[in-house]
Amino acid sequence: MSPSIQVADALVAGTAQAVRRATEYLLSVRHQDGYWWGDLTADTTLESDFILLQLWLHPPVNGIWNPPDRAKIDRAVHSILARQLPDGGFNIYPNGPADVSATVKAYFALKLAGLDPSDPRMERARETILSLGGIQAANSYVKINLSFFNLYPRQYVPSVPPEMILLPGNFIYQMSSWTRAIVIPLSIVQSFNPSRPVPDGFDLKELFREDVSLGFEADSRFFTWRNLFLLLDRGLKVWERLGPAVLRKKAIHRAERWMLDRTRYSDGLAAIYPPMMYLIMALDLLGYPPEHPDRAEAQRQFDALLVDDGERFFFQPCFSPVWDTAIAAFALGESGMAPPGVLERTADWLLSKEVRRKGDWSVKRPNVEPSGWYFEFANEFYPDIDDTAMVLLALQQALGSRASEQKASVRRAINWLLAMQSRDGGWAAFDVDNDWKPLSYVPFADHNAMLDPTCPDITGRVLEALCAHGVDPQSPAIRRGVEYLIRTQEQDGSWYGRWGVNYIYGTFLAVRGLRAAGESDREAYILRAAEWLRSVQNQDGGWGESCESYNRNTYVPAPSTPSQTAWAILGLIAAGDTNSISVQKGIEYLVETQRGDGAWDEDLATGTGFPMVFYLSYHLYRNSFPLLALSTYLKTRVPGRGERG
Repeated sequence: MSPSIQVADALVAGTAQAVRRATEYLLSVRHQDGYWWGDLTADTTLESDFILLQLWLHPPVNGIWNPPDRAKIDRAVHSILARQLPDGGFNIYPNGPADVSATVKAYFALKLAGLDPSDPRMERARETILSLGGIQAANSYVKINLSFFNLYPRQYVPSVPPEMILLPGNFIYQMSSWTRAIVIPLSIVQSFNPSRPVPDGFDLKELFREDVSLGFEADSRFFTWRNLFLLLDRGLKVWERLGPAVLRKKAIHRAERWMLDRTRYSDGLAAIYPPMMYLIMALDLLGYPPEHPDRAEAQRQFDALLVDDGERFFFQPCFSPVWDTAIAAFALGESGMAPPGVLERTADWLLSKEVRRKGDWSVKRPNVEPSGWYFEFANEFYPDIDDTAMVLLALQQALGSRASEQKASVRRAINWLLAMQSRDGGWAAFDVDNDWKPLSYVPFADHNAMLDPTCPDITGRVLEALCAHGVDPQSPAIRRGVEYLIRTQEQDGSWYGRWGVNYIYGTFLAVRGLRAAGESDREAYILRAAEWLRSVQNQDGGWGESCESYNRNTYVPAPSTPSQTAWAILGLIAAGDTNSISVQKGIEYLVETQRGDGAWDEDLATGTGFPMVFYLSYHLYRNSFPLLALSTYLKTRVPGRGERG
């Protein structure tokens, strides 16, 4: 036997052992009801906002702030300080540089909680803020929040008028689903022009730079969308003083009903942190007492986001059980090592989460039967396309106890996905044709996610899911999706990844989608994608990509991670590369870095919330995706492995 064959045999044996350990680990962390639910972590801004909310809910008395749960605030302070960078700043992703908005939020929260400005940690934070442009360089939402406490001049923050809910043409549905869920309750809060008290002597004057404007700078060109919206913002500030009170009252009432309607059948408004926080503030100003059922439920749902187990204290931006479950179930099914019938409960649990009510998506698709899946435990108004595609892939591997019901559910979901294809041929996250670009220039759009345009990563996953369930690759919808992916490929051969970091993520999903749709691995765009993936492999055999790639609009290398390595391997195998040195080294990296319990470690953020603004660490990615990659590789070496009988 030649040495090369011996090496290959050893790699196959090591891979099989790693798959077995990974399978056992994933099954060991499954919940009794059949679902998976990993931690979802972000940056310090969530803990900082929690302290701000405590000031809102429990204002100072006689100038002294004495919140009822001081111990919880102290733990939040400890959590924030544990992530302070050596330069005093706070980043928005591990290993990233200081971010001015995150650092301003942290400084405010720490000072409010009692840290003295002369504390060296506060001094370093302040110096970093000033070096990055001062408090004036923070984003709009930081300034708006501070303006509620007279800590930033109200006249220099963007207006978020509740009257926008009355505008014709379904105006609010031209914004992304998460943006409208944020700005509707925020518009109510701002309409009251609150002036909440702070402790005696508290201010943030030391964070302002005298050489930086307080307001927004206009473009040098006369007519731009930015200048138009800045002019409109000035007009709105006049409207707030002189506009008819009856119209504002009507708008506030409409906004109130809108947000309360969307708390039904949901883990809170849109089931994500920012809308849930603003909902509490809005209900408070609207006169809902803490014991009112709607406000008590809003507070309960918000508090549920907190992880406080004595050792760890952090807020999750939302829950991710449907997403985690679908990926884990798909990986286990592909492994072929899950005991027979073990995924039945998982399939039943997923099927119980299918949406059967119309949500915001139906504004543009009113005649489509409701279906799809959301991300969280409950979020009926907001099923999303990516989760739906991933669940469909999982249900290809997991058979529930009621075959006829599963078949009907799959059929509805396929029809829903087909109906949610945008006019450019791609798929977005929550809505159809949510791409009116001028909205990106409104003053409060600097969270960089005002719109929900189509993206290659979701489009690739949708193509894979549809074709896996028998949709004809030559059908018009699939062909339009294929054309979209070919059209959106980057010059270097990669694809942009909107919801995972970044080009590695987009490329692996685009290639898998194209191949599922019947595209040959000899096509130039597939060959270029594979060559790009090989070109960015790290010396240790793995792959890694920094969140900084979003800022630079190009791939930026980072230390290898299990999830990104798995994505690259999956992309290469889908492209027809099953036996190159790159694939072998990638497999070796995953086998060698697996822990004894079958799991992997991953310290970097590989998930994306809002590019350049908010990143996520999915704590099950590090285990589910390597299992999928190793299992997929093993199938190429051992024909017939993992196939269902």
